[in-house]
Amino acid sequence: MSQENMPTKFYNVGLSYKKADVKVRGAFSVTKENQKLLLLDAKKKGIDGIFVLSTCNRTEITGFAKHPFELISLLIKYSKGNVEDFIEVSNVYKNNDAVKHLFNIATGLDSQILGDYEIVGQLKESFKLAKKMGTTNAYLERLMNLVLQASKDVKNNTKLSSGTTSVAYAAIQYIVENVENHSDKKILIYGLGEIGKNTCKNVLNYTSNKQITLINRTHETALGFVKEHPEVKAGNFEDLITEIHTTDILIVATGAPIPTVIKEHLKENQELQILDLSMPENVDISVKEIPGVTLINVDELSKITDKTIEIRESEIPAAEKIIEKYKEEFNNWISLRKFVPAVNALKESLLAIQHDEIDFHSKKLKDFNIEHAEFVTSRMIQKITTQFVKHLKNEETSVDQSISVISKMFNIKELSLNEND
Repeated sequence: MSQENMPTKFYNVGLSYKKADVKVRGAFSVTKENQKLLLLDAKKKGIDGIFVLSTCNRTEITGFAKHPFELISLLIKYSKGNVEDFIEVSNVYKNNDAVKHLFNIATGLDSQILGDYEIVGQLKESFKLAKKMGTTNAYLERLMNLVLQASKDVKNNTKLSSGTTSVAYAAIQYIVENVENHSDKKILIYGLGEIGKNTCKNVLNYTSNKQITLINRTHETALGFVKEHPEVKAGNFEDLITEIHTTDILIVATGAPIPTVIKEHLKENQELQILDLSMPENVDISVKEIPGVTLINVDELSKITDKTIEIRESEIPAAEKIIEKYKEEFNNWISLRKFVPAVNALKESLLAIQHDEIDFHSKKLKDFNIEHAEFVTSRMIQKITTQFVKHLKNEETSVDQSISVISKMFNIKELSLNEND
């Protein structure tokens, strides 16, 4: 069969954090502008139904093609990747596997951190762009609708996204659970990298504490953050030791290669809770020698995240059960779209035969019971069409070939079947 005559199949081609490192993922990243160009190019090539998802953890093209290389070549053309690297790190899913993959992505089962739902917003945006560019179809619309319904169902009815998997949130969870009257305590956050900023936001979001001071070596960074979050105060780096002496909770997120808080920075007999979120540790372990000082490091906080992952992993079967429900709904919808015209045509042909035969025998046979004959033959027609549907639904069935054979047997005008009709 020449490629021109090959039926289209549903594919998902791409790469993710599972096989590709940051550098390779960066090379295959597709910018928003290039996503638009890729979709337009696909449209010109006659590809009906396609969208592109490109994030820091994955780049994938989902759509219909006669061969997956049609989609792979588009990805190569509009990214900085090459075929050789793609072969090394890629995944290619077809038909049911491609459908399953989309459900796994949207429900957090395929996220780098199990249960992370950040990808859902990115998936919505990617599909929205494809819709705007006119490269979606009824198949993709229905699939995406059910994928997002499954995502919401899993999030609301399982614990797959429960708890915390980030150090920045684990720190707040620790404070809430272990520090009495935590909302009345003075909190000093030292270091405003990504972890420091996220920790400060989490303090604001998950506690009612209004006594938060930030200190960063670059004071402008602290001022910029305070401008966006006026309920927080920016302290001067020169006042670090003074601020430490007057705080109740010290959160260190400086990310330096050596300790930035040492024993000499603390005063004797100070009740102080220190959370060191840095790796390597930025609080010298000798501070534990001071009475009243408690030091918690990343390893201890990770026990909270480990427990979370354990809980999430136990929820995988529940999530998969929900996914199966929506996949079955999708498959039933596909079956209806694919098989109804063929089944109806067969049924009409059988009804014509029924009518002719009953008419023939009613004229030939005395006391022929037309009502009984119609009842029996109608049941036979129903059983034949039901069996035909079961045959068409079988994964091993060549649907086009089966419909072609039935069309010839019953003199039906041959029906063509396209998977993305």
